[in-house]
Amino acid sequence: MEKNEIINKLNWFYFLETNQVSLYTAQSHQVEDIYIRKTLQRVAAVEQGHVDTICAKIKKLGGTPSLIGETIAPLTGTTGGFVTGIAGVVALLQADIKLEEKAMKDYKDFLLRVGEDEELFEILWDNLIDEDLHTAWFSNKVQELQQQQ
Repeated sequence: MEKNEIINKLNWFYFLETNQVSLYTAQSHQVEDIYIRKTLQRVAAVEQGHVDTICAKIKKLGGTPSLIGETIAPLTGTTGGFVTGIAGVVALLQADIKLEEKAMKDYKDFLLRVGEDEELFEILWDNLIDEDLHTAWFSNKVQELQQQQ
């Protein structure tokens, strides 16, 4: 991949991860269960780490983090967090699973095309594993909640 193509792809992840930080933060304010609330806050903190790492890599490659990622993503994330919060905890977590699955697919696709940049390769693997862990927790919690109904 050419450097500009890598920067553009990283800006997509910058948008996605920034959106997720706002989404999970907003969702954490929508749920009453302290365990779910604290987990969403922790997931938001992990996603913020992804934002910071991706932002640093974009800059290291000579790019600029996209203005859309900095301005629009927090708005869409907050709005999404509010809307999914209204739908109830199970629906909220199911929406989160879909978002995490999209992120995992995109990370896997990018990993296959990244080339020789070992630092980027490690960043993408770390983020992919985090997204997979989030998905597993969300899925387990949905199953638990559905069994309680």
